[in-house]
Amino acid sequence: MLQSLHIRNFVLIDSLDVQFPEGLVIITGQTGAGKSILLGALGLLAGDKADPGLIRAGADSCVVEGIFNTPEGERIIRRVIYSSGRSRSFIDDCPVQLQELSELGGRLFDIHSQHQSLLLTDRQFQLGLLDRYAGATALAEDCRKAWERIGECDRELTQARQALQQSRAEADYNSAQLRELESAGLRSGELEALEEEQLALGNAEEIRERLATALGSFNGGEIPVRDALQQARKALEHAARYLPGASALAERIDSARIELDDIFSEVEDAAERIDSSPARLEQVEQRLSTLYRLMTKHGVSSVDELIGVREHYASLAVDAEGLDDRITSLEKQLKTLRAEHEGICRRLHGMREEAAGRFSAEVTDGLSFLELERARFQIRLTGIAPGATGADSVEFLFSADGTRSTELAKCASGGELSRIMLSLKALMARFEGMPTLIFDEIDTGVSGSVAARMGQMICRMGETMQVFSITHLPQVAAKGTAHYLVSKTFDAASGVSTSGITLLQGEARVQEIARLLSGESITAEAVANARALLNEGV
Repeated sequence: MLQSLHIRNFVLIDSLDVQFPEGLVIITGQTGAGKSILLGALGLLAGDKADPGLIRAGADSCVVEGIFNTPEGERIIRRVIYSSGRSRSFIDDCPVQLQELSELGGRLFDIHSQHQSLLLTDRQFQLGLLDRYAGATALAEDCRKAWERIGECDRELTQARQALQQSRAEADYNSAQLRELESAGLRSGELEALEEEQLALGNAEEIRERLATALGSFNGGEIPVRDALQQARKALEHAARYLPGASALAERIDSARIELDDIFSEVEDAAERIDSSPARLEQVEQRLSTLYRLMTKHGVSSVDELIGVREHYASLAVDAEGLDDRITSLEKQLKTLRAEHEGICRRLHGMREEAAGRFSAEVTDGLSFLELERARFQIRLTGIAPGATGADSVEFLFSADGTRSTELAKCASGGELSRIMLSLKALMARFEGMPTLIFDEIDTGVSGSVAARMGQMICRMGETMQVFSITHLPQVAAKGTAHYLVSKTFDAASGVSTSGITLLQGEARVQEIARLLSGESITAEAVANARALLNEGV
Protein backbone atom coordinates (compact mmCIF):
# COMPACT_ATOMS: atom_id res chain seq x y z
CA MET A 1 0.00 0.00 0.00
CA LEU A 2 0.96 3.64 -0.51
CA GLN A 3 1.87 4.80 2.98
CA SER A 4 2.86 8.38 2.20
CA LEU A 5 3.49 10.76 -0.65
CA HIS A 6 6.03 13.62 -0.57
CA ILE A 7 6.02 16.24 -3.33
CA ARG A 8 8.18 19.36 -3.79
CA ASN A 9 7.86 22.03 -6.50
CA PHE A 10 5.62 19.97 -8.78
CA VAL A 11 3.34 22.08 -11.03
CA LEU A 12 1.09 23.97 -8.54
CA ILE A 13 2.30 22.06 -5.48
CA ASP A 14 4.88 23.90 -3.41
CA SER A 15 5.37 21.34 -0.66
CA LEU A 16 3.16 18.37 0.18
CA ASP A 17 3.54 15.59 2.74
CA VAL A 18 0.51 13.36 3.15
CA GLN A 19 -0.07 10.02 4.90
CA PHE A 20 -2.59 7.49 3.58
CA PRO A 21 -4.38 4.68 5.46
CA GLU A 22 -5.38 1.22 4.31
CA GLY A 23 -8.78 0.58 2.73
CA LEU A 24 -10.74 2.88 0.44
CA VAL A 25 -9.30 6.39 0.13
CA ILE A 26 -11.58 9.01 -1.43
CA ILE A 27 -10.19 12.12 -3.14
CA THR A 28 -12.50 14.93 -4.23
CA GLY A 29 -12.14 18.54 -5.22
CA GLN A 30 -13.45 21.10 -7.62
CA THR A 31 -12.51 20.94 -11.27
CA GLY A 32 -9.03 22.42 -11.73
CA ALA A 33 -8.14 22.13 -8.06
CA GLY A 34 -5.23 19.79 -8.80
CA LYS A 35 -6.50 16.20 -8.61
CA SER A 36 -4.84 15.42 -11.92
CA ILE A 37 -1.60 16.86 -10.52
CA LEU A 38 -1.55 14.13 -7.88
CA LEU A 39 -2.03 11.51 -10.57
CA GLY A 40 0.75 13.11 -12.59
CA ALA A 41 3.07 12.87 -9.61
CA LEU A 42 2.25 9.18 -9.13
CA GLY A 43 2.72 8.69 -12.87
CA LEU A 44 6.32 9.85 -12.49
CA LEU A 45 6.85 7.05 -9.96
CA ALA A 46 5.49 4.65 -12.58
CA GLY A 47 8.05 5.83 -15.15
CA ASP A 48 6.14 8.54 -17.04
CA LYS A 49 8.18 10.94 -19.18
CA ALA A 50 10.05 13.65 -17.30
CA ASP A 51 9.13 17.13 -18.52
CA PRO A 52 10.86 20.24 -17.15
CA GLY A 53 7.51 22.01 -17.62
CA LEU A 54 6.29 20.10 -14.56
CA ILE A 55 8.66 22.05 -12.30
CA ARG A 56 6.94 24.77 -10.29
CA ALA A 57 7.74 28.28 -11.53
CA GLY A 58 10.88 29.67 -9.91
CA ALA A 59 12.29 26.28 -8.85
CA ASP A 60 15.29 24.44 -10.31
CA SER A 61 13.94 20.94 -9.73
CA CYS A 62 10.99 18.97 -8.46
CA VAL A 63 10.85 15.83 -6.31
CA VAL A 64 8.19 13.14 -6.00
CA GLU A 65 8.65 10.38 -3.44
CA GLY A 66 6.33 7.54 -2.48
CA ILE A 67 6.79 5.23 0.51
CA PHE A 68 5.11 1.85 0.13
CA ASN A 69 4.51 -0.95 2.60
CA THR A 70 5.02 -4.33 0.94
CA PRO A 71 5.23 -7.94 2.18
CA GLU A 72 9.01 -7.62 1.75
CA GLY A 73 9.15 -4.45 3.84
CA GLU A 74 9.16 -0.71 3.20
CA ARG A 75 10.09 0.46 -0.32
CA ILE A 76 10.87 4.05 -1.23
CA ILE A 77 10.56 5.27 -4.82
CA ARG A 78 11.82 8.75 -5.67
CA ARG A 79 11.98 10.71 -8.91
CA VAL A 80 13.80 14.02 -9.35
CA ILE A 81 13.39 16.24 -12.43
CA TYR A 82 15.81 19.08 -13.18
CA SER A 83 15.15 22.21 -15.21
CA SER A 84 17.75 21.01 -17.73
CA GLY A 85 15.36 18.19 -18.65
CA ARG A 86 17.45 15.51 -16.95
CA SER A 87 15.84 13.25 -14.38
CA ARG A 88 17.08 10.74 -11.81
CA SER A 89 15.37 7.71 -10.32
CA PHE A 90 15.95 6.12 -6.93
CA ILE A 91 14.73 2.98 -5.19
CA ASP A 92 15.42 2.84 -1.46
CA ASP A 93 17.80 5.81 -1.93
CA CYS A 94 19.89 3.93 -4.51
CA PRO A 95 20.14 5.33 -8.09
CA VAL A 96 18.49 3.06 -10.67
CA GLN A 97 17.58 3.10 -14.34
CA LEU A 98 14.13 4.43 -15.20
CA GLN A 99 13.02 1.02 -16.45
CA GLU A 100 13.77 -0.56 -13.06
CA LEU A 101 11.77 2.15 -11.28
CA SER A 102 8.90 1.69 -13.75
CA GLU A 103 8.82 -2.08 -13.21
CA LEU A 104 8.68 -1.72 -9.42
CA GLY A 105 6.06 1.03 -9.61
CA GLY A 106 3.92 -1.18 -11.84
CA ARG A 107 4.00 -3.91 -9.19
CA LEU A 108 3.13 -1.56 -6.35
CA PHE A 109 0.21 0.39 -7.81
CA ASP A 110 -2.06 0.58 -10.83
CA ILE A 111 -3.57 3.86 -12.05
CA HIS A 112 -6.87 3.61 -13.89
CA SER A 113 -7.87 6.84 -15.61
CA GLN A 114 -11.20 7.48 -17.29
CA HIS A 115 -9.45 7.16 -20.66
CA GLN A 116 -8.04 3.72 -19.81
CA SER A 117 -11.43 2.17 -20.58
CA LEU A 118 -10.45 2.59 -24.22
CA LEU A 119 -7.88 -0.16 -23.62
CA LEU A 120 -10.81 -2.58 -23.47
CA THR A 121 -10.95 -2.38 -27.25
CA ASP A 122 -7.28 -3.35 -27.60
CA ARG A 123 -6.79 -7.03 -28.44
CA GLN A 124 -3.40 -7.28 -26.73
CA PHE A 125 -4.82 -5.76 -23.55
CA GLN A 126 -7.70 -8.23 -23.66
CA LEU A 127 -5.32 -11.16 -24.13
CA GLY A 128 -3.16 -9.94 -21.24
CA LEU A 129 -6.18 -9.79 -18.93
CA LEU A 130 -7.22 -13.32 -19.82
CA ASP A 131 -3.70 -14.64 -19.28
CA ARG A 132 -3.47 -13.03 -15.86
CA TYR A 133 -6.85 -14.45 -14.88
CA ALA A 134 -5.83 -17.90 -16.15
CA GLY A 135 -2.56 -17.77 -14.23
CA ALA A 136 -0.74 -18.04 -17.54
CA THR A 137 1.41 -14.90 -17.28
CA ALA A 138 4.65 -16.83 -16.78
CA LEU A 139 3.82 -19.22 -19.62
CA ALA A 140 2.95 -16.27 -21.88
CA GLU A 141 6.37 -14.79 -21.09
CA ASP A 142 7.98 -18.15 -21.95
CA CYS A 143 6.08 -18.03 -25.24
CA ARG A 144 7.38 -14.55 -26.03
CA LYS A 145 10.97 -15.57 -25.25
CA ALA A 146 10.63 -18.77 -27.30
CA TRP A 147 9.38 -16.70 -30.26
CA GLU A 148 12.33 -14.34 -29.88
CA ARG A 149 14.72 -17.31 -29.98
CA ILE A 150 13.02 -18.52 -33.15
CA GLY A 151 13.46 -15.08 -34.69
CA GLU A 152 17.13 -14.92 -33.75
CA CYS A 153 17.80 -18.41 -35.12
CA ASP A 154 15.86 -17.68 -38.31
CA ARG A 155 17.79 -14.45 -38.90
CA GLU A 156 21.09 -16.24 -38.33
CA LEU A 157 20.04 -18.98 -40.74
CA THR A 158 19.08 -16.42 -43.37
CA GLN A 159 22.44 -14.68 -43.00
CA ALA A 160 24.30 -18.00 -43.29
CA ARG A 161 22.36 -18.91 -46.44
CA GLN A 162 23.05 -15.52 -47.98
CA ALA A 163 26.75 -15.84 -47.12
CA LEU A 164 26.89 -19.30 -48.69
CA GLN A 165 25.09 -18.08 -51.80
CA GLN A 166 27.53 -15.21 -52.12
CA SER A 167 30.45 -17.54 -51.51
CA ARG A 168 29.28 -19.88 -54.27
CA ALA A 169 28.71 -16.99 -56.66
CA GLU A 170 32.28 -15.82 -56.06
CA ALA A 171 33.79 -19.32 -55.87
CA ASP A 172 35.28 -19.36 -59.41
CA TYR A 173 36.82 -15.93 -58.99
CA ASN A 174 38.22 -16.76 -55.53
CA SER A 175 39.63 -20.07 -56.77
CA ALA A 176 41.35 -18.34 -59.68
CA GLN A 177 42.94 -15.79 -57.36
CA LEU A 178 44.08 -18.53 -54.99
CA ARG A 179 45.63 -20.61 -57.82
CA GLU A 180 47.52 -17.59 -59.14
CA LEU A 181 48.91 -16.70 -55.72
CA GLU A 182 49.81 -20.29 -54.91
CA SER A 183 51.59 -20.73 -58.25
CA ALA A 184 53.63 -17.60 -57.51
CA GLY A 185 55.48 -19.48 -54.75
CA LEU A 186 55.60 -16.47 -52.46
CA ARG A 187 58.35 -16.34 -49.82
CA SER A 188 58.72 -13.83 -47.05
CA GLY A 189 61.69 -11.46 -47.61
CA GLU A 190 62.02 -12.48 -51.26
CA LEU A 191 61.26 -9.05 -52.68
CA GLU A 192 64.00 -7.30 -50.75
CA ALA A 193 66.57 -9.95 -51.72
CA LEU A 194 65.63 -9.75 -55.40
CA GLU A 195 65.83 -5.96 -55.41
CA GLU A 196 69.34 -6.15 -53.94
CA GLU A 197 70.36 -8.76 -56.51
CA GLN A 198 68.90 -6.70 -59.36
CA LEU A 199 70.90 -3.70 -58.21
CA ALA A 200 74.08 -5.77 -58.13
CA LEU A 201 73.52 -7.41 -61.52
CA GLY A 202 72.69 -4.14 -63.20
CA ASN A 203 75.96 -2.56 -61.99
CA ALA A 204 78.27 -5.63 -62.09
CA GLU A 205 81.08 -4.06 -64.16
CA GLU A 206 81.35 -0.94 -62.03
CA ILE A 207 81.30 -3.03 -58.85
CA ARG A 208 84.06 -5.28 -60.19
CA GLU A 209 86.22 -2.25 -61.00
CA ARG A 210 85.72 -0.73 -57.58
CA LEU A 211 86.58 -3.98 -55.82
CA ALA A 212 89.73 -4.36 -57.97
CA THR A 213 90.80 -0.89 -56.94
CA ALA A 214 90.28 -1.79 -53.29
CA LEU A 215 92.33 -4.99 -53.67
CA GLY A 216 95.06 -3.06 -55.43
CA SER A 217 95.28 -0.70 -52.48
CA PHE A 218 96.20 -3.65 -50.28
CA ASN A 219 98.82 -5.01 -52.65
CA GLY A 220 99.97 -1.94 -54.58
CA GLY A 221 103.13 0.12 -54.05
CA GLU A 222 106.68 -1.05 -53.41
CA ILE A 223 105.66 -2.78 -50.17
CA PRO A 224 102.15 -4.26 -49.79
CA VAL A 225 100.14 -2.92 -46.84
CA ARG A 226 100.20 -6.28 -45.04
CA ASP A 227 103.96 -6.58 -45.38
CA ALA A 228 104.49 -3.03 -44.17
CA LEU A 229 102.43 -3.71 -41.09
CA GLN A 230 104.38 -6.91 -40.44
CA GLN A 231 107.66 -4.99 -40.58
CA ALA A 232 106.31 -2.27 -38.27
CA ARG A 233 105.18 -4.87 -35.74
CA LYS A 234 108.61 -6.53 -35.66
CA ALA A 235 110.37 -3.17 -35.27
CA LEU A 236 108.23 -2.29 -32.29
CA GLU A 237 108.84 -5.65 -30.69
CA HIS A 238 112.61 -5.01 -30.87
CA ALA A 239 112.14 -1.50 -29.51
CA ALA A 240 110.17 -2.91 -26.61
CA ARG A 241 113.47 -4.06 -25.04
CA TYR A 242 114.37 -0.41 -24.49
CA LEU A 243 111.04 1.49 -24.75
CA PRO A 244 108.26 0.70 -22.27
CA GLY A 245 104.89 0.50 -24.03
CA ALA A 246 106.25 -0.42 -27.46
CA SER A 247 105.06 -4.00 -26.97
CA ALA A 248 101.44 -2.85 -26.57
CA LEU A 249 101.76 -0.85 -29.78
CA ALA A 250 103.08 -3.91 -31.58
CA GLU A 251 100.02 -5.90 -30.43
CA ARG A 252 97.68 -3.21 -31.69
CA ILE A 253 99.38 -3.24 -35.11
CA ASP A 254 99.02 -7.02 -35.15
CA SER A 255 95.27 -6.69 -34.43
CA ALA A 256 94.92 -4.14 -37.24
CA ARG A 257 96.79 -6.45 -39.62
CA ILE A 258 94.43 -9.34 -38.78
CA GLU A 259 91.38 -7.12 -39.33
CA LEU A 260 92.79 -5.93 -42.68
CA ASP A 261 93.42 -9.54 -43.70
CA ASP A 262 89.74 -10.32 -43.02
CA ILE A 263 88.60 -7.29 -45.02
CA PHE A 264 90.89 -8.25 -47.88
CA SER A 265 89.56 -11.79 -47.87
CA GLU A 266 85.92 -10.65 -47.96
CA VAL A 267 86.62 -8.19 -50.79
CA GLU A 268 88.25 -11.02 -52.76
CA ASP A 269 85.20 -13.24 -52.14
CA ALA A 270 82.86 -10.47 -53.18
CA ALA A 271 84.85 -9.91 -56.38
CA GLU A 272 84.65 -13.61 -57.22
CA ARG A 273 80.88 -13.66 -56.64
CA ILE A 274 80.14 -10.77 -58.97
CA ASP A 275 77.71 -12.13 -61.57
CA SER A 276 77.28 -10.13 -64.74
CA SER A 277 75.05 -12.76 -66.38
CA PRO A 278 72.37 -11.07 -68.53
CA ALA A 279 70.29 -14.24 -68.25
CA ARG A 280 70.20 -14.08 -64.45
CA LEU A 281 69.37 -10.36 -64.56
CA GLU A 282 66.45 -11.12 -66.85
CA GLN A 283 65.22 -13.84 -64.48
CA VAL A 284 65.38 -11.49 -61.51
CA GLU A 285 63.57 -8.71 -63.36
CA GLN A 286 60.85 -11.10 -64.51
CA ARG A 287 60.35 -12.33 -60.97
CA LEU A 288 60.21 -8.77 -59.65
CA SER A 289 57.72 -7.88 -62.37
CA THR A 290 55.48 -10.76 -61.24
CA LEU A 291 55.64 -9.69 -57.61
CA TYR A 292 55.00 -6.02 -58.44
CA ARG A 293 52.01 -6.94 -60.62
CA LEU A 294 50.46 -9.10 -57.89
CA MET A 295 50.99 -6.42 -55.24
CA THR A 296 49.38 -3.77 -57.46
CA LYS A 297 46.48 -6.09 -58.31
CA HIS A 298 45.68 -6.82 -54.68
CA GLY A 299 46.45 -3.35 -53.36
CA VAL A 300 49.31 -4.33 -51.03
CA SER A 301 52.89 -3.14 -50.64
CA SER A 302 54.81 -6.23 -49.53
CA VAL A 303 55.13 -9.95 -50.19
CA ASP A 304 54.08 -10.64 -46.61
CA GLU A 305 50.80 -8.86 -47.30
CA LEU A 306 50.41 -10.88 -50.50
CA ILE A 307 50.85 -14.04 -48.45
CA GLY A 308 48.03 -12.76 -46.20
CA VAL A 309 45.79 -12.30 -49.27
CA ARG A 310 46.58 -15.83 -50.37
CA GLU A 311 45.64 -17.17 -46.94
CA HIS A 312 42.38 -15.19 -47.06
CA TYR A 313 41.35 -16.80 -50.36
CA ALA A 314 42.32 -20.18 -48.96
CA SER A 315 40.10 -19.55 -45.91
CA LEU A 316 37.11 -18.70 -48.12
CA ALA A 317 37.03 -22.23 -49.42
CA VAL A 318 37.14 -23.53 -45.85
CA ASP A 319 34.42 -21.03 -44.82
CA ALA A 320 32.10 -22.33 -47.54
CA GLU A 321 32.40 -25.84 -46.12
CA GLY A 322 31.81 -24.48 -42.61
CA LEU A 323 28.74 -22.56 -43.79
CA ASP A 324 27.19 -25.78 -45.11
CA ASP A 325 27.66 -27.39 -41.71
CA ARG A 326 26.40 -24.27 -39.92
CA ILE A 327 23.25 -24.13 -42.05
CA THR A 328 22.49 -27.78 -41.34
CA SER A 329 22.94 -27.19 -37.61
CA LEU A 330 20.76 -24.05 -37.64
CA GLU A 331 17.99 -25.82 -39.56
CA LYS A 332 17.88 -28.54 -36.90
CA GLN A 333 17.96 -25.94 -34.12
CA LEU A 334 15.13 -23.96 -35.74
CA LYS A 335 13.01 -27.09 -36.07
CA THR A 336 13.54 -27.84 -32.36
CA LEU A 337 12.71 -24.26 -31.33
CA ARG A 338 9.51 -24.29 -33.40
CA ALA A 339 8.44 -27.55 -31.80
CA GLU A 340 9.07 -26.12 -28.32
CA HIS A 341 7.12 -22.97 -29.18
CA GLU A 342 4.21 -24.98 -30.57
CA GLY A 343 4.11 -26.97 -27.33
CA ILE A 344 3.93 -23.75 -25.30
CA CYS A 345 1.17 -22.45 -27.60
CA ARG A 346 -0.88 -25.59 -27.02
CA ARG A 347 -0.53 -25.31 -23.24
CA LEU A 348 -1.40 -21.60 -23.39
CA HIS A 349 -4.49 -22.32 -25.49
CA GLY A 350 -5.65 -24.94 -23.02
CA MET A 351 -5.30 -22.55 -20.07
CA ARG A 352 -7.00 -19.72 -21.94
CA GLU A 353 -9.85 -21.88 -23.14
CA GLU A 354 -10.46 -23.28 -19.67
CA ALA A 355 -10.42 -19.81 -18.08
CA ALA A 356 -12.48 -17.95 -20.71
CA GLY A 357 -15.85 -19.30 -19.55
CA ARG A 358 -15.22 -18.61 -15.86
CA PHE A 359 -13.82 -15.17 -16.64
CA SER A 360 -16.89 -14.28 -18.74
CA ALA A 361 -19.30 -15.49 -16.07
CA GLU A 362 -17.63 -13.48 -13.29
CA VAL A 363 -17.56 -10.27 -15.35
CA THR A 364 -21.21 -10.79 -16.30
CA ASP A 365 -22.07 -11.17 -12.59
CA GLY A 366 -20.25 -7.94 -11.85
CA LEU A 367 -22.19 -6.12 -14.58
CA SER A 368 -25.44 -7.46 -13.18
CA PHE A 369 -24.53 -6.03 -9.78
CA LEU A 370 -23.89 -2.69 -11.51
CA GLU A 371 -27.48 -2.74 -12.85
CA LEU A 372 -26.75 -4.18 -16.25
CA GLU A 373 -28.95 -7.15 -15.38
CA ARG A 374 -29.46 -8.37 -18.92
CA ALA A 375 -25.91 -7.69 -20.08
CA ARG A 376 -23.74 -10.55 -21.24
CA PHE A 377 -19.96 -10.54 -21.47
CA GLN A 378 -18.16 -13.21 -23.49
CA ILE A 379 -14.65 -14.06 -24.61
CA ARG A 380 -14.09 -15.52 -28.06
CA LEU A 381 -10.81 -17.30 -28.84
CA THR A 382 -9.73 -17.66 -32.46
CA GLY A 383 -6.78 -19.66 -33.70
CA ILE A 384 -4.11 -17.69 -35.53
CA ALA A 385 -0.61 -18.33 -36.86
CA PRO A 386 1.82 -18.92 -33.97
CA GLY A 387 3.59 -15.80 -32.76
CA ALA A 388 4.96 -14.01 -29.72
CA THR A 389 1.64 -14.24 -27.84
CA GLY A 390 0.86 -17.80 -28.84
CA ALA A 391 -1.60 -19.10 -31.40
CA ASP A 392 -4.74 -17.37 -30.10
CA SER A 393 -6.52 -14.15 -30.84
CA VAL A 394 -8.88 -13.02 -28.09
CA GLU A 395 -11.94 -10.86 -28.57
CA PHE A 396 -14.20 -9.38 -25.87
CA LEU A 397 -17.87 -9.54 -26.86
CA PHE A 398 -20.69 -7.64 -25.20
CA SER A 399 -24.42 -7.48 -25.35
CA ALA A 400 -26.28 -4.94 -23.23
CA ASP A 401 -29.61 -6.75 -23.56
CA GLY A 402 -28.36 -10.34 -23.54
CA THR A 403 -29.23 -11.00 -27.19
CA ARG A 404 -26.65 -10.93 -29.97
CA SER A 405 -23.12 -10.34 -28.66
CA THR A 406 -20.95 -7.94 -30.63
CA GLU A 407 -17.35 -6.80 -30.47
CA LEU A 408 -17.04 -4.63 -27.37
CA ALA A 409 -15.60 -1.63 -29.21
CA LYS A 410 -18.63 -1.46 -31.50
CA CYS A 411 -21.50 -1.69 -29.04
CA ALA A 412 -20.63 -0.45 -25.52
CA SER A 413 -21.37 3.11 -24.43
CA GLY A 414 -19.04 5.16 -22.24
CA GLY A 415 -20.97 4.33 -19.08
CA GLU A 416 -21.05 0.64 -19.98
CA LEU A 417 -17.30 0.64 -20.65
CA SER A 418 -16.72 2.19 -17.21
CA ARG A 419 -18.76 -0.53 -15.54
CA ILE A 420 -17.08 -3.28 -17.54
CA MET A 421 -13.64 -1.94 -16.62
CA LEU A 422 -14.57 -1.70 -12.95
CA SER A 423 -15.80 -5.29 -13.01
CA LEU A 424 -12.55 -6.37 -14.62
CA LYS A 425 -10.44 -4.43 -12.13
CA ALA A 426 -12.34 -5.90 -9.20
CA LEU A 427 -11.85 -9.36 -10.64
CA MET A 428 -8.16 -8.94 -11.48
CA ALA A 429 -7.36 -7.26 -8.16
CA ARG A 430 -8.49 -10.42 -6.41
CA PHE A 431 -6.34 -12.68 -8.55
CA GLU A 432 -3.28 -10.44 -8.95
CA GLY A 433 -3.10 -9.17 -5.36
CA MET A 434 -2.33 -5.66 -6.57
CA PRO A 435 -1.38 -3.69 -3.41
CA THR A 436 -2.88 -0.37 -4.52
CA LEU A 437 -5.48 0.51 -7.16
CA ILE A 438 -6.07 4.12 -8.13
CA PHE A 439 -9.33 4.97 -9.95
CA ASP A 440 -9.53 8.34 -11.65
CA GLU A 441 -13.23 9.11 -12.14
CA ILE A 442 -14.10 5.60 -13.29
CA ASP A 443 -17.69 6.56 -12.43
CA THR A 444 -17.82 9.12 -15.26
CA GLY A 445 -21.06 8.73 -17.20
CA VAL A 446 -23.05 7.06 -14.43
CA SER A 447 -25.24 8.39 -11.65
CA GLY A 448 -27.94 7.52 -9.16
CA SER A 449 -28.24 3.93 -8.02
CA VAL A 450 -25.57 2.76 -10.52
CA ALA A 451 -23.12 5.16 -8.92
CA ALA A 452 -24.04 3.77 -5.52
CA ARG A 453 -23.42 0.24 -6.75
CA MET A 454 -20.05 1.26 -8.17
CA GLY A 455 -19.23 2.77 -4.81
CA GLN A 456 -20.16 -0.49 -3.11
CA MET A 457 -17.98 -2.51 -5.48
CA ILE A 458 -15.02 -0.19 -4.96
CA CYS A 459 -15.66 -0.26 -1.23
CA ARG A 460 -15.60 -4.08 -1.22
CA MET A 461 -12.27 -3.96 -3.01
CA GLY A 462 -11.06 -1.64 -0.27
CA GLU A 463 -11.80 -4.32 2.34
CA THR A 464 -8.87 -6.45 1.13
CA MET A 465 -6.55 -3.87 -0.41
CA GLN A 466 -5.83 -0.18 -0.62
CA VAL A 467 -7.95 1.61 -3.22
CA PHE A 468 -7.91 5.29 -4.19
CA SER A 469 -10.99 6.72 -5.88
CA ILE A 470 -10.94 10.19 -7.38
CA THR A 471 -14.61 10.96 -7.84
CA HIS A 472 -17.29 13.60 -8.29
CA LEU A 473 -20.09 11.32 -7.13
CA PRO A 474 -21.32 11.70 -3.53
CA GLN A 475 -22.56 8.08 -3.51
CA VAL A 476 -18.98 6.91 -4.04
CA ALA A 477 -17.34 9.56 -1.86
CA ALA A 478 -19.45 8.56 1.15
CA LYS A 479 -18.08 5.00 1.06
CA GLY A 480 -14.46 5.80 1.84
CA THR A 481 -12.40 4.87 4.88
CA ALA A 482 -10.68 8.24 4.55
CA HIS A 483 -11.63 11.31 2.53
CA TYR A 484 -9.14 13.88 1.20
CA LEU A 485 -9.97 17.22 -0.39
CA VAL A 486 -7.74 18.72 -3.07
CA SER A 487 -8.02 22.51 -3.18
CA LYS A 488 -6.30 25.43 -4.83
CA THR A 489 -5.52 28.81 -3.28
CA PHE A 490 -4.40 32.02 -4.96
CA ASP A 491 -1.97 34.49 -3.41
CA ALA A 492 -2.88 37.90 -4.78
CA ALA A 493 0.38 39.42 -3.59
CA SER A 494 2.61 37.01 -5.53
CA GLY A 495 0.08 36.09 -8.21
CA VAL A 496 0.84 32.40 -7.63
CA SER A 497 -1.68 29.55 -7.26
CA THR A 498 -0.93 26.62 -4.96
CA SER A 499 -2.62 23.23 -4.72
CA GLY A 500 -2.83 21.24 -1.49
CA ILE A 501 -4.59 18.23 -0.01
CA THR A 502 -6.42 18.00 3.33
CA LEU A 503 -7.85 15.07 5.25
CA LEU A 504 -11.55 15.71 5.84
CA GLN A 505 -13.13 14.59 9.08
CA GLY A 506 -16.42 15.18 10.88
CA GLU A 507 -18.41 18.16 9.69
CA ALA A 508 -15.85 19.10 7.03
CA ARG A 509 -16.52 15.80 5.26
CA VAL A 510 -20.27 16.28 5.54
CA GLN A 511 -19.95 19.70 3.90
CA GLU A 512 -17.83 18.33 1.03
CA ILE A 513 -20.31 15.56 0.27
CA ALA A 514 -23.14 18.09 0.47
CA ARG A 515 -21.25 20.22 -2.08
CA LEU A 516 -21.02 17.20 -4.37
CA LEU A 517 -24.76 16.76 -3.99
CA SER A 518 -25.92 20.33 -4.53
CA GLY A 519 -23.05 22.30 -6.00
CA GLU A 520 -21.62 25.52 -4.62
CA SER A 521 -24.87 26.52 -2.86
CA ILE A 522 -25.07 23.98 -0.07
CA THR A 523 -28.64 23.50 1.13
CA ALA A 524 -29.90 22.03 4.39
CA GLU A 525 -31.39 19.17 2.38
CA ALA A 526 -28.01 18.45 0.82
CA VAL A 527 -26.37 18.40 4.26
CA ALA A 528 -29.01 16.02 5.58
CA ASN A 529 -28.61 13.81 2.52
CA ALA A 530 -24.84 13.86 3.00
CA ARG A 531 -25.21 12.68 6.61
CA ALA A 532 -27.50 9.90 5.46
CA LEU A 533 -25.02 8.76 2.82
CA LEU A 534 -22.20 8.74 5.36
CA ASN A 535 -24.30 6.76 7.81
CA GLU A 536 -25.01 4.20 5.10
CA GLY A 537 -21.29 3.86 4.50
CA VAL A 538 -20.53 3.16 8.17
